[in-house]
Amino acid sequence: MIRKMFGEAWVWSFIAALAVWLATIAFTRGQGAGEIMTAALSFATFTIIVGLGQMMVITTGPGNVDLSIPATITLSGVVAMKVMDTDSARLLIGIAAALSASLAVGVFNYGLIRLLRIPPIIATLSSAFLVLSTAISYGRGIRIKPPPPLADFATTRVFGIPLAAVLVLLLSIVLAVMLRRTVYGRTVLAVGQNARAAWLAGLKVDATRFATYVLSALLAGVCGIMLSGFSGGAALNMGEEFLLASIAVVVIGGTSVAGGRANVPGIWGAALFMYLLVTMLNTFGASAGIRLILTGLIIIAVIAAAGGEREAR
Repeated sequence: MIRKMFGEAWVWSFIAALAVWLATIAFTRGQGAGEIMTAALSFATFTIIVGLGQMMVITTGPGNVDLSIPATITLSGVVAMKVMDTDSARLLIGIAAALSASLAVGVFNYGLIRLLRIPPIIATLSSAFLVLSTAISYGRGIRIKPPPPLADFATTRVFGIPLAAVLVLLLSIVLAVMLRRTVYGRTVLAVGQNARAAWLAGLKVDATRFATYVLSALLAGVCGIMLSGFSGGAALNMGEEFLLASIAVVVIGGTSVAGGRANVPGIWGAALFMYLLVTMLNTFGASAGIRLILTGLIIIAVIAAAGGEREAR
């Protein structure tokens, strides 16, 4: 049973996260161990949200990727803060407006892909420029504080565990069940394995891909709203770090970039690993250049370990 467990790709992301956490607390002689893990859960939560959306897109097959996630995060945050305007009574209106804007991005992305036959990587990258320009034009660089209820929700901890992380865990469970137990989820996996075979079997390939790009945009929108509450408002660069992070957690977490195989637990392990890795290198006093080099090498090692186990199996 243990051998079978170690044959799962997602296990290696958690092993890597645990290893860098232990290395960090060993260096600090145990000081701040709990605080480091709590901070990791707080910050990794946002990466997990967008990672889940990116995972669904990548699972639909080779070439499918959503590069508009950072811009969608920014647009959602800007729209939410502008509409709410620090007024708690406008909280739900602001959330609805932000999610509607995200929904429009998802529809636009798939419109470029399906109607204009533009490859996803080009379509979503082009879309990102338009979406970010819209956010800049609408926001005009003004940073508006979130309403108190949103800020409280994004920063509240229950027994030391961020409330947002608990809710994202529930979301992850729902997505995992959906992938395995629903028609939509099984269709996503089937399309990723062989789109033509899925179409010949009568599955709705285009509708499934459309729903997946919309889902990715909506999750990016949720991330934008929560991140605005957590950081004290929306900023035009708030989504930058999530471009590579959303893809990295998918790859490190064991989802196949060739499509057809998703890995929800791996998203959690990979997101925690990436945050804890940066924390460890900062604790060790590594310079920015060394941090980047070591981060790349360690990530490659984790992917190679997980890939090697899958090959052996």
